[in-house]
Amino acid sequence: MNFNLQPILENDLCILSPLEENDFEALYKVASDPKIWEQHPNKDRWKKEVFENFFEGAMKSKGAFKIISKETGEVIGSTRFYDFNEEDDSVFIGYTFYAVSCWGKGINQSVKKTMLDYLFQYVSKAKFHIGSENIRSQIAISRVGAKKVAEEEVAYFGEKPKLNFVYQINKEDWKRQKP
Repeated sequence: MNFNLQPILENDLCILSPLEENDFEALYKVASDPKIWEQHPNKDRWKKEVFENFFEGAMKSKGAFKIISKETGEVIGSTRFYDFNEEDDSVFIGYTFYAVSCWGKGINQSVKKTMLDYLFQYVSKAKFHIGSENIRSQIAISRVGAKKVAEEEVAYFGEKPKLNFVYQINKEDWKRQKP
């Protein structure tokens, strides 16, 4: 199997390009808005020193992307593939955030669709960790057809464990609904 955790992916709205060290400032420009992190488990990621830890984890994951708007050419957010589990035939999608100016414009749904179309060539299950208080992301992930399957404490890179809900969508269900 030739599953690449960091391909270049593209749709009508965005390009997902592998995150690189020199992307820090452009991504932090987006991440420095406290509103983005209001419902996230770590609400102070907008602070530079906290975001530096998040960015380091993204780089070490070897599955992180910067999301670039095709309309403006600007970095508008980030997401990643992580925790590929060959035995479980699954991979997680997460650590996703977007500039507030991108909210409600279908960008998240188009990015998730692009990522799911790609990964379902290689695995049969996509999973998502969603913070227990992150209602916005819980609604968004249910819109792409994922269902809550578990609750677990998750320790994000360099952070204390926080309660997360685990959502999952299976390849067969994805093919049936194809949003």
